[in-house]
Amino acid sequence: MKKFVFILVAVVLVGALMLAGCSSGGGSGEFKVGLECNYAPFNWTQTSEGEDTVPIPGGGYAGGYDVEIAKRIAEGLGKELVIVKTEWDGLIPAVTTGKIDAVIAGMSPTEERKSAVDFSEPYYESVHVIVVKADGPYAGATSLADFSGATITGQLNTLHYDLIDQIPGVVKETAMETFPAMIVALQSGKIDGYVSEKPGAVSAVASNPDLAFVEFPSGQGFEVSAEDAAIAVALPKGSDDIDKINEIIAGIPQDEREAIMQKAVEDQPIVTE
Repeated sequence: MKKFVFILVAVVLVGALMLAGCSSGGGSGEFKVGLECNYAPFNWTQTSEGEDTVPIPGGGYAGGYDVEIAKRIAEGLGKELVIVKTEWDGLIPAVTTGKIDAVIAGMSPTEERKSAVDFSEPYYESVHVIVVKADGPYAGATSLADFSGATITGQLNTLHYDLIDQIPGVVKETAMETFPAMIVALQSGKIDGYVSEKPGAVSAVASNPDLAFVEFPSGQGFEVSAEDAAIAVALPKGSDDIDKINEIIAGIPQDEREAIMQKAVEDQPIVTE
């Protein structure tokens, strides 16, 4: 009987250890972060290792502003950062199903997304612009009204695409899945411009001198709520890490955040399709 009890206890202990090893998040020692790795300067993929890059399982290296923020959060949590390269539309499902622990991918905490996930305090605030051809008819625009009749697009399932509706008389082109695809469409003349956050536009122009972006004076550009302008970390509902992550984000001074973004703009690779 004693031998049977010993064996039963041993089996229970082994089973518990196996379950603990299979669980994601807190117990694994890994901080699995999902991002596209295709939205410079927030995040990108490069083929060779760099000073600040993180390897992507399956090949390549991730860099960018989001990656730097993820590194600081992982360090603050005492965990190893693991980058999980994920298509934009798959990011929220990945975090709700436990495939990843967080999304750090230039994502705004909209009300729709809040119904599925929790968000940290913002780690960046965006200004929205329109990327155009440098020698095109819209390069000198100063207001949304100047884009009347223009063919404009934005990334699929993003605020960028929704903002196009604020342009009077616009021709709203079908949304595209990636920013490189929009750059190619703009250069080929298929579209007259696309909506972007300013850092992404700066990055695109740095890689493509034939492009420019229009940043609007106060009152002449897009009307965006503070919530939609913010960029935050998406986490599973009820995450135990949210308070600690907010503490880590609060500990990154504004001037340091700006320096991280500037370095990301300087380091970003050439944008190609």
